[in-house]
Amino acid sequence: MIFSRHVLSVAPLLSTLLGLALAFPAQNLTKRDTIRGPVIGSNFPDPSLIWVQSENSWFAFATNGGGVNVQVATSTDFATWTVLSGTDLLPKVGAWVYAPNPAVWAPMVIQIADGSFVMYYSATSAQDPSAHCVGVATSPSVRGPYTPLADPFACHLDLGGAIDAAGHHHPDGSLYVVYKVDGNNRGSGGSCNNGIPPIKSTPIMLQKVAADGYTKIGNEVQILDRDDGDGPLIEAPSLIHVNGVWFLFFSSGCFAETTYDLSYAYATAVAGPYTKAQAPVAPLLVTGKDGLKAPGSACVAKDGSKIVFHAWLGDSIDGGRGMWTGVPTISGTTVTL
Repeated sequence: MIFSRHVLSVAPLLSTLLGLALAFPAQNLTKRDTIRGPVIGSNFPDPSLIWVQSENSWFAFATNGGGVNVQVATSTDFATWTVLSGTDLLPKVGAWVYAPNPAVWAPMVIQIADGSFVMYYSATSAQDPSAHCVGVATSPSVRGPYTPLADPFACHLDLGGAIDAAGHHHPDGSLYVVYKVDGNNRGSGGSCNNGIPPIKSTPIMLQKVAADGYTKIGNEVQILDRDDGDGPLIEAPSLIHVNGVWFLFFSSGCFAETTYDLSYAYATAVAGPYTKAQAPVAPLLVTGKDGLKAPGSACVAKDGSKIVFHAWLGDSIDGGRGMWTGVPTISGTTVTL
């Protein structure tokens, strides 16, 4: 059976999703000035974020749920969000995907120079249904539908697969993609399948791409990996550039446990070397902070002004993971939230 950090039974949540576009006024749910939520109170894991000027709206995308491969929500003010229930932005997942169980995870969308949109996502590999690969799909509209490329972007099947891809706009106009090699998928059990030695690496990779968002330029490079302080893994990279510094946000711990958290590393070059932020400035989010449980899997707007992340809606992951928002403050190499 494939080890899954994203998929859980959503049967208890179907009644809240059935045919509804759910809106949650965040001003009524404010925990403090910089963190609000849940702004989406239904299962909306692994959210990503993009501002689209032509739509005058924010768009958030999430792991499969509610009968669709890719969920989407919109907001004009970053406070009240509407889930477009029943709208599937990726109705066709790609020829490389294991069709009986595509298990689409962690979609992320960027807009490229010609005005079109590129989606990065993870799905089960037809070559090896025990692992995921990263795929790419394109659309002239942020609202889709997105058309998948024929081949996956990255797989690393021998190491456990590839997941959690995110695009990055370099200030020189070039594009990069970061993703996780899913080493814990080949682990020996325990916390997130990687708590029993020998502990597998879960490296974050960086790949330069052409203006189309997916044609590779050169080879991928490793820019970060787990260490003993991270527990079984690091995952969910989100890369931004602010005032000459690159910030790589990531989660560590285990998504199904209260150890899950949000942290970051920083560098003065896109390929690193990256330095993990340490206490007292990191982790940024942990269980118990502002009443959150297992917060993580974040995406930061490319200018660093906004962040979305998920956290448990109940006392365990079985209650689903909703979306929270935040407003980071960045000063030098320090992020606060």
